[in-house]
Amino acid sequence: MNFIANNIKHLRELKKQTQEYFASELGISRERVASYEQGRSSPPVEILVALSDYFRLPIDVLIRNDLSRAEDASFIHIGKQRILFPIKVNEDDEDMVEIIPEDASAGYLRGYSDPEYIESLNSLKLPFLPTGKHRAFPIKGDSMLPIKSGSFIIARYLEDIRQLNSGSTYIVLTHNDGLVYKRVYDKIEEHKCLLMVSDNKKYDPYYVPVNEVLELWEFTCHINLTEYDESEINTESVAQMLTNIGVQLESIRKKVG
Repeated sequence: MNFIANNIKHLRELKKQTQEYFASELGISRERVASYEQGRSSPPVEILVALSDYFRLPIDVLIRNDLSRAEDASFIHIGKQRILFPIKVNEDDEDMVEIIPEDASAGYLRGYSDPEYIESLNSLKLPFLPTGKHRAFPIKGDSMLPIKSGSFIIARYLEDIRQLNSGSTYIVLTHNDGLVYKRVYDKIEEHKCLLMVSDNKKYDPYYVPVNEVLELWEFTCHINLTEYDESEINTESVAQMLTNIGVQLESIRKKVG
């Protein structure tokens, strides 16, 4: 079943936009928007691509899933799957990265699905990141050496657990353990579980049932803050450090380009 007509209207209304404004954002007429929303015509491929980019949702999701139950513009649920939406942007329409504070394991588990909690997080722009939704997570302990306690992992949200690259490292949010950073192996077909492995071999591997996994975030890069005094490290200073790194790398990229 094709849900595109209802989805366009519902997503537009979630963003509190008029048909006129939405049409101007897409570079088309208001009449075309009305026609799509009323199901009198179907968007061509180039408009579907524009809608996908604008709402930051896959075309397949826009067409084949009923999004009418989405009540907030921070995320939506499709069955048991949660899709972040849209990517947070600043006034210049640049993607932003939320910074999870140090009490992440407890606080994030309580607030990960609460739009107000997510909105309350400090955020920053990191221009060197690849496409996708990213967050910065604090790391505690020595289970993933050489990444040290006190570092931050920048990770990209994985919308579908089937996209898991077995053997790569992920931030994993589960009902029982909160946030953990591990090397993850796909054991879904054999055991309906993920195998969680520490790079520090003194820690034993363990299984996590797939139905306990709330979020998966794929490692993009890490920032080592262990050289700083503990009194210097707070959410604001971390944001400034990461921003400076992003500015420096963007400057290098422009020079190389």
